Formats: sequence, C-alpha cells, structure tokens
Amino acid sequence: MSTRTIDSIIEDFELLDNWDDRYRYLIELGRALPPFPEEARSEATKVQGCASQVWLVSETATAPEGPALAFLGDSDAHIVRGLIAILLALYSGRPAPDILAADPAAVFQRIGLKDHLTPQRSNGLRSMVERIRADARQAVATSAA
Repeated sequence: MSTRTIDSIIEDFELLDNWDDRYRYLIELGRALPPFPEEARSEATKVQGCASQVWLVSETATAPEGPALAFLGDSDAHIVRGLIAILLALYSGRPAPDILAADPAAVFQRIGLKDHLTPQRSNGLRSMVERIRADARQAVATSAA
C-alpha cells in the first residue's frame, strides 16, 4: 500500500460498516507505514504521554507558504501504528501554518474512531498531535528568526 491521502482514508472508513473491519483497516494502515530508522528510536524522538512506545521525527523543508514538515512515526502497538498513519496522512508534507490550523479531532470524529478509542489511546493520540504541533510551532519560530 502506498502513502494514502487523508481523503482516501476517510472514504475507505466510510465504506466499512462494522468495527472489526475498521480496526483491521487501521492495522493495515499501520503496516504500510514507511520503515522507521532504528537510529531514530531514542528518548528524544519518543512521544511522552503514550501508553505504547511511540516515536515521531520531523524534517523541515522550505516552501513558498513557509516551512513544511514531513513526519515519520512508529509504535510497538498495531492500532497505534494505524493512528500514526492517519496523522501522517493528515499532517506530513504540509506547511507549518496548515498543521497548526488542522483539526484532527474532526477527522477522528468523522471516521468514527473518536468514540472507539480507549481513554489511554485517546490520551496518546492527543500527545502525538501535540508533539506534531510543537514541531510545527518550532519550524515557524525558526523561520521567523
């Protein structure tokens, strides 16, 4: 499976009627993540606040709209890897101001995941989003300096 757009992921979720199928699809999305470099698994890239082990790295590039960020992520939990895949589809490659303006809660509500995540996973998801936003804020601050 190649990198999916957030729109195609939303469409796919809307086609799946039951939660077993949706969870299987979520796991499939996670399996399709690009390989995460072993050397990037460190305390510095680890997302705090997740029950599972989660690592996120970002790379900033210059774009006409300002700095754009590309993300890589991984987890030791299959469903969390799927959540990372959705976040990367939503955020990766986008300009930092767009990342800061995006509403991931609306996406997770639309695909119905918001109501089907345990409180622990919801907290972890918030931690991942906050880490992505922190990287975007840092990119904006660095480009303004």
